[in-house]
Amino acid sequence: MSNIEASKKLAAYTAVDRHVKPEHRIIGIGSGSTVPYVVERIVQQGEEANKGRVFIPTGFQSKELIVSSKLALGDVDEYPTIDVTLDGADEVDYQLNCVKGGGACHLREKVLAEAANTFILVADYRKNVQYLGTNFVQGVPIEVVPFAYAKVLQNLHHILGSPNAVLRMAVKKAGPVVTDNGNFIIDAPFPREKMLDPYIIMAQIKMLTGVVEVGLFCRMAKAAYFGNEDGTVTVRWDDEKVEQVAAPE
Repeated sequence: MSNIEASKKLAAYTAVDRHVKPEHRIIGIGSGSTVPYVVERIVQQGEEANKGRVFIPTGFQSKELIVSSKLALGDVDEYPTIDVTLDGADEVDYQLNCVKGGGACHLREKVLAEAANTFILVADYRKNVQYLGTNFVQGVPIEVVPFAYAKVLQNLHHILGSPNAVLRMAVKKAGPVVTDNGNFIIDAPFPREKMLDPYIIMAQIKMLTGVVEVGLFCRMAKAAYFGNEDGTVTVRWDDEKVEQVAAPE
């Protein structure tokens, strides 16, 4: 296992051990490369612990993980209040604001984050930054209805200060990426000064007609867990406390 993968596993295991408690019945499962380790650790809690639990996915990947792990699959329509949601992130700043949507699931991810009594982020050390846009340079993911994408791009270029915003194109098919909801994704990079307080730019983008959701998650997470190369885990809390903890067994 590479250092990166080991770091993801460390973060996921520690977060599950601390936040997925016996009394939790409704659990949100996010998307991304760290999430398989979240599900793996939940399965390790045992059949008895998972009996009666319902797991709500944010997209196709997490749904397949839940089903293949023989955990009970649910939907946010039926369970609009979630005990705890664990999700990955493309980048997390020192105030626990994060960028999500590199995998084009951020609309459903944000629904499950808002529905959760506790929202926890899990990632490797590369995602732990002072300011958003440090390592994840492709920009803020923005889900838009197809009818409005050209207008939204123009707004981003000429009004909101993202001249390099682009429609995300698919890699192994012709045309743009299409989300699970049938929408397009725009990636909009912003200069550092706009990312100092990402809540402001998030609200400005959200006000554009045609925008469905913005991949900035601000003032939502309770804690973020980052696996480190040395086998420790850095935990950032919403009260700005920072912990260094040893790896779980």
